[in-house]
Amino acid sequence: MNIKEIQHTETVDYLIQSPVEYFARVTPNQAALAVQGRTLTYSELDRKSNQLANTLIKNGALPQDRIGIFHHKELELGVAIYGALKAGCVFVPLDPFMPADRLSFIINDCGIRHIISSDVQFKVLAEIQDYAELHCYGVEKELPFDQTRWSEIAESSTSNPNVIMIDQDLGYIMYTSGSTGVPKGMMHTHHGSVTYSRWGVAYVDLTAADKVASHAPLHFDLSIFDFFSTARAGATVVLVPEAITKFPASWSSYIEKEQITIVFTVPYTLITMLEQGAMEKRDLSCLRWILFGGEPFPPTKLRSLMAVLNKTTFSNIYGPAEAPCCTTYEVPRPLPESDDPLPIGIVSSNSTDLIIDENNNESKPGESGELCIRSSTLMKGYWNRPDLSDRAFLEIKEPGKLTKIFYRTGDRVVRDDNGQLHFLGRIDRMVKTRGHRVELDEIEAVLSDHAAVYEFAAFAVPDNEHASVLIMGAVTAKPSYDLSVSDLMKLARSKLPPYAVPREIYLLSEMPHTSSGKIDRRMLVERWQKMSETDSSL
Repeated sequence: MNIKEIQHTETVDYLIQSPVEYFARVTPNQAALAVQGRTLTYSELDRKSNQLANTLIKNGALPQDRIGIFHHKELELGVAIYGALKAGCVFVPLDPFMPADRLSFIINDCGIRHIISSDVQFKVLAEIQDYAELHCYGVEKELPFDQTRWSEIAESSTSNPNVIMIDQDLGYIMYTSGSTGVPKGMMHTHHGSVTYSRWGVAYVDLTAADKVASHAPLHFDLSIFDFFSTARAGATVVLVPEAITKFPASWSSYIEKEQITIVFTVPYTLITMLEQGAMEKRDLSCLRWILFGGEPFPPTKLRSLMAVLNKTTFSNIYGPAEAPCCTTYEVPRPLPESDDPLPIGIVSSNSTDLIIDENNNESKPGESGELCIRSSTLMKGYWNRPDLSDRAFLEIKEPGKLTKIFYRTGDRVVRDDNGQLHFLGRIDRMVKTRGHRVELDEIEAVLSDHAAVYEFAAFAVPDNEHASVLIMGAVTAKPSYDLSVSDLMKLARSKLPPYAVPREIYLLSEMPHTSSGKIDRRMLVERWQKMSETDSSL
């Protein structure tokens, strides 16, 4: 028996795809994925992903090659993820709504030569530039570059290709926009993802009986919990199609129909479900745990949602995509009658934190500073951007001890007497206006609690008359509520110092959002700039 054969007689449990292979043997008929009445069992998922992996290898994909996944929420999405991993490759989630120029940028930046997609994406794929070496899988329509259709993939061997990998190999690269808007790729290893997924299983006590909603898009880090924690428990991932996520009543109905037990999403999604989801018509007793993160959840709105879902556990999960799930805070019942933002909690298992001042020294107890995280879930760095990686990490060197590497989150926090961390805002969301420092997140927290406010966003624009910025606001109203901008300004003047009161607040019919559900503040600034040039409405 040679070395390769010896390695693969052992039970492997340190790779992202390991649970799928395990449950394909132990519970082969258990649903691994489900969407709108269609299911894929663990056995089927294992076989189909093996076929895709063998096809990728046959077409020249090498270990650690990057495989783009440009796909909507369908069963084939799971096959794409595990097929890429089983080939020893690195999957790169691509926002299915991104335009061709951004898609082309990521393909070139990441060196993607293989991309898995569907006919729905045909028009955008056909517009890709510099596709000489690109090979597409899953698209039936004719493309101007090499392609392999699902019918051809189904003819490949169902045997596991058994590519040798270790847990320090990259598993996926997740792209996000930096402050400049240029996409940057975060490199995550199998080890980091497995650590994250194990935390998820333990934290919510996941079992095979659970049905976990895959609500977040694949390029958003919440989806890693949805897919990989669920698989580690042998449970079912219930994919939520994008069309359903756009309509809160359809979303709440889907939870009831599919008997979803766990949801991990952003506050915006939950607020829309509360306000427009016809929840009084649903039996949502199946929903045992809601995890939320990405943005602060206004306490008044969370209190209302907890009253409706009075048997559901709620947890505030904090963590940048570079180091997902750093801290957790289980929301108490009843939620205290306070407008103070929720804590982000204490650091998760296998993680530690450090709060530093502007001179990179550890902050004194009770003082605020930048949160730095050391965790097994931490990324390796940014793909092809050593300059960004150098700035992102803080090295702590102590005489006679090993150097500790922390990730600088860019978030300002303070630790209370009970050890709970409190998020105070982004360091890069602190602006100076006429000599005063202003926290834009503080303005949002104050005005988001107004009874008629659906969403509020504060943003800064250049002050052409002074070497500083002007604070602006954008707001949307709750359905059937009359929202007066003058009332909001009155609230702002009563709760904020004069220099932090927005110069103007614009009432919008709809707030712009990114594909992950966060308010798109960059879009608000761009709209303001166009408005100032044309003297039109935001």
